[in-house]
Amino acid sequence: MKVLVPIKRVIDYNLKVRVKADQSDVDLANLKMAMNPFCEIAVEEAVRLKESGDATEVVVVSIGPSQSQEQLRTALALGADRAILIETADTPLEPLNVARLLAKVVEDEQPDLVILGKQSIDGDNNQTGQMLAALTNSSQGTFISSLAIRDGKAEVQREIDGGLQNLSLTLPAIVTTDLRLNEPRYASLPNIMKAKRKPLAKTSPDALGVELKPTQRLLKVTPPAERAAGQMVDSVDALIEKLKNEAKVIG
Repeated sequence: MKVLVPIKRVIDYNLKVRVKADQSDVDLANLKMAMNPFCEIAVEEAVRLKESGDATEVVVVSIGPSQSQEQLRTALALGADRAILIETADTPLEPLNVARLLAKVVEDEQPDLVILGKQSIDGDNNQTGQMLAALTNSSQGTFISSLAIRDGKAEVQREIDGGLQNLSLTLPAIVTTDLRLNEPRYASLPNIMKAKRKPLAKTSPDALGVELKPTQRLLKVTPPAERAAGQMVDSVDALIEKLKNEAKVIG
């Protein structure tokens, strides 16, 4: 079984995001970039499937500038077998265009299972996996918290309002990962060195026959409003008085 894992290069989640002075976008200058955390979970799950014998090959793919090779090498160090980079320079990518590019990779690679992070921490759209499933006419399971391969099917569990939902997906299938699926490992130094020798192929949207047509226009990016500082009160009565007369959250 071949597993395909799309990954995305994003700002390191430990850093505070800055907005450009003209509010045209997020300021990426001199910031550390990393693999999207949900993509790390997807890579970990694919590697575990290989270690258990359910998968024979793990292929990772990223779409973005040449620097995305760094995140692909990280995925290779974590246990992926080979990587594909679709170079798009610094062109902003919408979920639909990403899904269209990935659909071409799925067509070429013919994976049995595609594992994606449920969303990226930059755009936060939570759309690509669902769109990819539609474009490839594949079974899909979103926000999964467990995954097992049994009798040629992907058995997944996902959280829904009021409980848990268990699905049996016919392969090929598309799944997106929730935080509870696993705990990603750290790459060891020997594996980091081995990753430098693993194959990393490069291609482009033109080579895949995909025209990147923008359907959205970014108008403005603003930081979240600053919250007012908290206040200390001397007694419960003083707290109730403020909640009633100042915050007006109780009658």
